[in-house]
Amino acid sequence: MSAADDPTGAPESSGAPLAAATPESLASEFLSALAAVVDRPSWEALRLRWTGKKQGVLRSLLEAIGKIAPTERKAYGEQVNRLKVQVEEGLAAKESELLEREREAALRSAAVDVTLPGRRPMLGSLHPVTRVMREMELIFAELGYSVAEGPEIEDDFHNFEALNFPADHPARDTQDTFFVDGGLLLRTHTSPVQIRTMLSRKPPIRVICPGRVYRCDNDLRHSPMFHQIECLAVAEGITFADLKGTLLAFVRRLFSADTGVRLRPSHFPFTEPSAEVDITCVFCRGKGCETCSGSGWMEILGSGMVDPRVLEGCGIDPEIYTGFAFGMGVDRVAMLRYGIPNIRVLFDNDERLLRQVSR
Repeated sequence: MSAADDPTGAPESSGAPLAAATPESLASEFLSALAAVVDRPSWEALRLRWTGKKQGVLRSLLEAIGKIAPTERKAYGEQVNRLKVQVEEGLAAKESELLEREREAALRSAAVDVTLPGRRPMLGSLHPVTRVMREMELIFAELGYSVAEGPEIEDDFHNFEALNFPADHPARDTQDTFFVDGGLLLRTHTSPVQIRTMLSRKPPIRVICPGRVYRCDNDLRHSPMFHQIECLAVAEGITFADLKGTLLAFVRRLFSADTGVRLRPSHFPFTEPSAEVDITCVFCRGKGCETCSGSGWMEILGSGMVDPRVLEGCGIDPEIYTGFAFGMGVDRVAMLRYGIPNIRVLFDNDERLLRQVSR
């Protein structure tokens, strides 16, 4: 390969040009190679070929001074020095040119087209649980209920004893309940709010009790902390039919007008009689699917008539007044409403979930 064929303009070996070329002829070769440089890699290759410390052309020329006749050595040295200055200045000028090109390319890639429409800022949205909770509160408000609240750190009396829990009930064990110092505990349901309401008010009473509750439970369908809403109605002449009518009106407003309600006998310490409440599966509309195990029904809440001993313990005469109560997990309803398979997703603070339910 000849020097003309080499894109750097350098000879095939460091020794070849010294015998066949002078510093003046090498200068023209360098200028030709410099003009062909268009990017950083080709510039770097040219720099190494001409100014490299081991096999650079300039170094080879300087090492050859000792082989030049003494009478010609001075003139030869001056020619090599002029070539060295020309090479260094040429490389520096080309580097500046490349830097300018790179700077312009970076500016072009980062340029903002002011004619494009602006990007709308992302707006915040309510959490799915908050959406469902507010919807429930609105439904009950239309039915004539008010909202009652209470402390999340409770005592044994309001959380268990006043609700007719026996001393050996499993809910009073540490495997189910978070206990704290001073004989206190994190409430396991919002039913203590019902007790506080009945202790502080006289019938008629119609309240709902929304809030956070805590239990020692953690899996795909349960969380150590979750949200619950309970309903309490106490007045003269309230019957089980009033309970069923209220449930039917509530679930049809919350889900759809054709939602069916099924009550199954159950047991709760603070209600008698008690019933588990199922609704038509929101996914298959009663036809049977994997979610409802082919039954067409989904359990949603527990309910019943307030036990007379609970009323009596709160200073309400059970011979005059009766009442019903029911409660449900708001998180579970939110999972049904938005098709969320894992309850942990509700508490992962993933903005994608909020963007999805905001639509």
